[in-house]
This record gives sequence, structure tokens and C-alpha cells, in this order.
Amino acid sequence: MSSVALTNLRCEYLVDPAGIDETQPRLSWQLESDRRGARQTAWRVRVASSAADLLADKVDLWDSGRVEEAHSTHRVYAGRPLASRQVCHWEVEIWDETGASVRSRPARWSVGLLAKADWSSRWIAADPAILARGPSAVVPTLLNPGTPALFRREFNVSGPITRATLYTSARGLLELRANGRRVGQDLFAPEWTDYFKRIHYRTYDVSALLAPGPNCLAATLGDGWWSGYVGWQEQRGRYGSLENSLLVQLEIDLADGTRMIVGTDGRWTCNTGPILSSDFMMGESYDARRQIPGWDRATESDRPTSAPTGTSVANPHPLPAGLPWLPAREVPAPDAPLVAQRSEPIRVTETIRPDPCGQPPAGTMLFDCRQNISGWVQLRLCGFPAGLTVTLRHGERLTPEGTLYTENLRRAKATDTYITGGAPVESWSPHFTFHGFQYFEISFSSPPPAAAFVVPVACVVHSATPPAGQFSCSHPGVNRLWLNGLWSQKDNFISVPTDCPQRDERLGWMGDAQVFLRTATCNMDVAAFFTKWMIDVEDAQTPEGIFPDVAPRLREDINFVGLGNLAGGAGWADAGVIIPYTLWRVYGDRRLIERHYTAMVKWVDWIASHNPAGLRVNELANNYGDWLCLPSDTSFGTHSPMKNLLATAYWADDCTKLARIARELGHAADAERFTAMFARIRAAFQREWLLDDGRLAVDTQTAYLLALAFDLLPADVRARAAEHLVANIRALDWHLSTGFIGISHLNPILTLTGHADVAYKLLLRDDYPSWLYPVKHGATTIWERWNGWTKEDGFFNPFMNSFNHYSLGSVGEWLFRHVAGIELDPELNGYDRFVLKPYVGPGLDHARATYRTQHGEILSHWRIKDDRLIWSVRVPANTSATVYIPSEPGTPVETDGLTVSTHADRFAVCTAPAGRYTFASTFRR
Repeated sequence: MSSVALTNLRCEYLVDPAGIDETQPRLSWQLESDRRGARQTAWRVRVASSAADLLADKVDLWDSGRVEEAHSTHRVYAGRPLASRQVCHWEVEIWDETGASVRSRPARWSVGLLAKADWSSRWIAADPAILARGPSAVVPTLLNPGTPALFRREFNVSGPITRATLYTSARGLLELRANGRRVGQDLFAPEWTDYFKRIHYRTYDVSALLAPGPNCLAATLGDGWWSGYVGWQEQRGRYGSLENSLLVQLEIDLADGTRMIVGTDGRWTCNTGPILSSDFMMGESYDARRQIPGWDRATESDRPTSAPTGTSVANPHPLPAGLPWLPAREVPAPDAPLVAQRSEPIRVTETIRPDPCGQPPAGTMLFDCRQNISGWVQLRLCGFPAGLTVTLRHGERLTPEGTLYTENLRRAKATDTYITGGAPVESWSPHFTFHGFQYFEISFSSPPPAAAFVVPVACVVHSATPPAGQFSCSHPGVNRLWLNGLWSQKDNFISVPTDCPQRDERLGWMGDAQVFLRTATCNMDVAAFFTKWMIDVEDAQTPEGIFPDVAPRLREDINFVGLGNLAGGAGWADAGVIIPYTLWRVYGDRRLIERHYTAMVKWVDWIASHNPAGLRVNELANNYGDWLCLPSDTSFGTHSPMKNLLATAYWADDCTKLARIARELGHAADAERFTAMFARIRAAFQREWLLDDGRLAVDTQTAYLLALAFDLLPADVRARAAEHLVANIRALDWHLSTGFIGISHLNPILTLTGHADVAYKLLLRDDYPSWLYPVKHGATTIWERWNGWTKEDGFFNPFMNSFNHYSLGSVGEWLFRHVAGIELDPELNGYDRFVLKPYVGPGLDHARATYRTQHGEILSHWRIKDDRLIWSVRVPANTSATVYIPSEPGTPVETDGLTVSTHADRFAVCTAPAGRYTFASTFRR
């Protein structure tokens, strides 16, 4: 028997995914063991078309046989070709270094509908007559959201069910129900894509929701990204239409071997319901008096459904006003292909009980969630009469007077209304909206009865990416800083990595995402999330090769206003190279760089074609520079020496990364070409900006950081350049001045150039500007600006002042990589082998981090007192680590059985196989 357990079986990063469209999916698993040296020496994967066959070893899809290798991630399925609807049950067996074997529990995945011909259902939309006839229903316009439609279809199942699978998509957002119960827990499906390029569909196993006899499928169809407000645009319908449409295909396999298909078509009926309007930016309005009891359940007999559009159909579930259901309209299918969603769904991930607070106006209630979140407020109302309007407004901060601060929301109303239905107890949550808020206000259209009361609960909503890392240390402010970064990540990772969840923007800004990506990977498992988003990025690339600044990118020829030309910005569009490269390094994902390789090459070649002298000074588009640095330059499309230096540095870094990718993929000529391109850019950079004493002609913190981080300086001047960086910080009384671009490099570069003490000094400052200044003043997320609020000036200009904006929180990667010391191996990807090297600095007495890689959880926990360092680590099974133990030269080091191979600076270096270790040494900070 082996002391190894197999856990966390995943297919394409997901646990038991349904309806994927990869025909050669990659399988991964983890070994769990505390035994030192535990490792895999061989593996075998078996895949069968049923759980019973897998249990009986009747493997009809794939038996890999015994494969003599240690790899446990991204093992490519190589069995029988997979077809649409195929269900795959799989298990893995491994052999460890002792020769013992262990099998996993079974897992599964299923294949979606791979071909257009697999879809027999028709796209349907609501009959506009349902809006025109109702006194409360709202017809959508370019300025105002309309009333979402309800759809239903009854059908009869003739016998016992073996499996029922529901495939669904929408132009808009859908919420599905079957026989009175919700289908799945996913929110805002299908998620955001460029609807001109591709549209997601989702797959659900609904076997447990159906039964022989009468059944009912029902759907509510909202606006979402398809027809609602997106970005700072003043009009809705960013994809050319205000009409939402629905596609549903339910496939029921019966015990007699037949298959029954219930799909959307003209036999479905539609009506309006209690949701009067719902928009991401504006909020939701809901009238409980318009609820239709039993609308999502079957009746005793089928209803006639063949009446022509615009005429009534007999209906056992009329609206309170007696309005009948009308037949749905079949509408043309989109030109864009339907594709399976590759990432985790958006869900409610936790709830918070808020506290009353502030000084609200008379007749209102004000609540504090104690945490800035994305999501909504769920209401439970008791004892309210019918027809009373409850209004919820949301904000991130309070005014000095103790009231709700909403000026920074710009055009986003972020207001929900609920009209009570009169039941003794009513519960309600919004359906197709979300808000960014810490505080919310509840008001009533008239005073409620004395005995009435309301219980609000805040619901946290984001893409359900699994947790990966935890960080803590001896400084409460630093702990809160890390937590603020984590919360800003959760609040902004909603289908795409947005900039902010509260105001009228919420776009997938590329620059923000790339500077925060390493921090994001430390906090959560974002492999599937960014795999999905990189498809959005490439979809937005122009035919010439220009990557976008935001993804998905809105078309600028459809009623577009405000800042346009959202492509090609230095540090933003370069994310098209940085993100695939980083995901390859962190997760070992070779397929990702293969699929986006051509796009990356086109981008770098496009830059080169417009900048023959090796300086990136042409075609810089909006040219954001080091956005929101101090002092700030928020002009668009302007040039300056700093902006030119930044653009040139990023071009050089693109070449470095792309040359390494090309070598990995076997493109030797490209690797040589991009290496030579980097050398040419580096030489031009030095001619333009490097002075004789190692100083740069552009004397900013970010200029030095980029020059050092991207290897743009001769080796013999790097130390002097780092000293000039420190001098710049010293001249600002030990304060930072970087913006979005420089901030992620600041503490890592200081640390790696021998100035970890300065990095710690910057970390622990709590006066303005610093990371801890917002923390000291109650921040629970990362602010967009260093001066979003100051004690002297109060709130900054509300035109652009988010209090939930993760970019400046990219110091999080330094906490994991250099304070805790959990770092990638410089050559090997995916943490198969990694580095443990903490830089113990002044101001912290202990630090602890865990990081769950694809192989298992790494632990690093150090404590120091009176120059005595105790450091505990865990190296997961099937990995190894190069361990750098902080120690004074010539002093003894307790290595817990490991052999010191060398000494480097103030570190004793060992190689550690899997296991737990505790080291002790003398170290003076």
C-alpha cells in the first residue's frame, strides 16, 4: 500500500466539467503525501463511457497503459475520437518511488455540441406585444432597459429517464428553471464575449429535475452585456440590437434507448413577469405583485401552442391582470459560432451580515458590510403590505456627514427597487445586475407598519476561481493590505478582469490585468479564467496585428462616445504577450502559448514595422504611460520622454518573452530573430536614455524599474542604476511615486538588486502616498489612485475615483515571492521544481504563506527573534525545491537532514525533495 493519495482530478483546469469542446482535453491530478521524497514514477489513465464500465475495468475510450514519467499535469487525452455528447468517466493510477501503486476516485467530463448541425433548436425572442399590453411593462430603448421576458414550454416524458442534458445559450442573460427548481447556480450566463466573434453556451445535467409525465422548462431572459449598458457609453445595445433571444436544447435519454429533444421554437410561449427592468449599471426593479405562481411548473394537460404571433393562447398561469401567454417568435441564429465556456462560472461565493451605520436621512436605513464587495443585497421582508416600494442604493464610502457617497459612480445608478407583494414573509435577490459597494441605503415609499422589519444580507458575486494562496505576517496593516488585494481581485474578476465593479466602466483593461497577473495567480487559481479571457483578447486583435487595450473590445462604430481607439497602448496591448507567457510559466500551459503564438508574433512584428530605429515612438495610440503615477499625467495620445521609454521597454520585454516561447515551441528562426530584435532595442534604449554614471535621462522610479526588470542596461551599471532608484525614493522621504505600470516591479526589483531594506521601508510606510495609507483610513479594497481620498483634501475628483481597483495592489506578488520566498524556478515551469528564498527584512517578526500549485500546497513560515531564524517549509509530493536558508556567513545552519550545496550571499543553499522541513539559523536584519 502506498502512503500517497490522489486528489483534485481536473480536466482543462475544471472539476468534472460538463459540455467542453476540447476533443483532446488535458487531464491533471495531485499527489498528497507527507512522506519525504514522495514522487510519481509512472501513471496510467483509464477512460470509459460509463461509471459502471470504469468500475468493471471495461475501458472503451482510452487506456493509456503504464507511462513511465513523473508528470501529473496536462496529460493529453489520446483515446478514441470524442464526439458530441460523449460522457467520459476517468480515473488515474500512479506508481510512486517505492513501487507501490494507488488509484484515484473516478472523475468525469462530458463533451458539448461540437458541430452546428448538432443544434436542432431554434433561437426565439419574445413577442413585443407582451410589452405593449401591460401597464407596468417597459419597452427597451437606447437609454432605458426594458422588461425581461419569461418563456415556458410544457412537455410530456413517456418513460423512465437515464440521462437529461440541457444545452443553452442566449443573446442576453438567462436564468433557467425546470419543474419549479433552478437549473444550476450559475449567474450571468452566458458570459461576456465579443458576440460578433463567438457566443458561449452552457451544459447542465438536469436528470434530477425531470420525471416521467408532465414537465415544464422555463426561462427568464435579461439584458446583460448583449443589450444593456456597457462601459461609459451613453446608450445601450452595444452589439447593434436591443432584442434578447434564447436558445435551449434539452436532450432526454430514456431507458428504452430512445432520445427525446425539447428545443426552443415557436411552440414556446412568453410573457412579462415581476422583473420590470434589470441592467448591470442601473440596477433592477422588481414588482412582487406581478409574480405568477406556478409559471415554471407543469399543469395536468398540455396547452395548445399553435396560435399565430400576437394572439392569445389558453394559459393556466395568467398574470394578475389576466393577460395570457403569447407564442414566442423564432428569430435568425447569430453568425457567430457557439462555443463552450472554458472558465469557472460566476456565482454567489459568500454572504455577509451587514451592520447599521452612519447618519442616514430620516426614514432610511444605512448599512455597512465591513467589506467593499461586488454583488447585491438580498432582502427578507416581514409584515409589509402590498405595493410598498423598497429602494436600495449602493456606494463604496460615506460622506463626511455620514451619508451614502455615490458621486464616483458617474452614470451608474446602482439602484434596486422592490415593490412588495403583501405575503407575510418575502425574500428577493436581484437577477441580472450587480453593484460595487461597502455601504447601502434602504428607503421606503411610505412608512412601513410598526411591526414590519427587513433583514438584509450582502451577497458576494464573482467568477468562482478556486482559492490558491494565503498570506499573513506580524503586521496587521500588511495583512489587511494583502486581503485588500484579494478582495479587489474577487470583486473585479467577473467573467473578465475588469477595472472596477461600481461605476459605468467595468471593462477588461489589459494593462491592469498584466501588472496584477502574478499577484492574481498567488491569490487564486486563475488558469481557466485567463484561458477564456485570452480568447477574448485575440478576438479583439486587428487584422494588422494590434492587440486591444480592453477585451472584449466594444465596436467603436455603433453609437460610441468618449475615449476611443482602444488598441495598441504600450503596457496595455503588450498584455497579449505577457499574459500567455506568465500563464505558461506559472501553470506550465504549453497549449496556451501554441494557440496564441501567431497572434503574439503579429503584434511584435507590427511594432517593429512602425519603429525601424529601435525606439517605440510611433503608433502609440492612447499612450497611457505610467498611469496615475505621481505627479499624474492622465492625458491621452500625448508623447513624453517617459512615455517613449516605457513603450520601448515593453517592446523589448515582448521580444525577450517571445524568443523564449519560440524556443519552447521549436521555432528556432523566430527565436533568433526576436533575440536580435531585443539586442537592437536594448542598444537604442541605452543610446537614448542611459547617461555615463548609470543614471537615466528620465529620472523616475518607473524608468529605473523597467530598465532593470527588462535587462536593458549593461551589467556593469545595474548596481549604480539601482542606487539611483534608491536615491529617488530617498529624495521623496522614502515614498513611492509609481503608477500602474511601475508598481508591480517596485519591491521585487529593489529586493533583487540588494535593497530589500528599502522595499520593506516602502511596504511599512502609512503616510501619503503609500500602500498602508488607505489601510490606515479604513480601506477594505485597493484604491484606483494613491490620492483617492486624503485627510487634507477629502475625495478626489469623482470623474475617475474607484475605491476597488486592483492594479496598485500588485505588491501582493512580492509578499509571496520574496517575503515568504515562494518563487518559480528560473528554468522550469509550473512549480515542478521551484525556489524557496525568503528575504527577511526589518519590521516583520514573522511571515507565513501557503500557495496551492497544481501539484499541491507549498508552505513557507519564518519567525525571527534576537537574530534567531526558524523557518518551516513544505514541498508538495512529486516536486522538489531549491532552498535558500537566510543565514550569516560562517554561522551554523540547522538543515533538518538536507545537505548544504553552496553558500550564496547570505543564504545557505540546499535541494529539498518533497516533504516538511524546519530550518534554524543566525540572521541579522
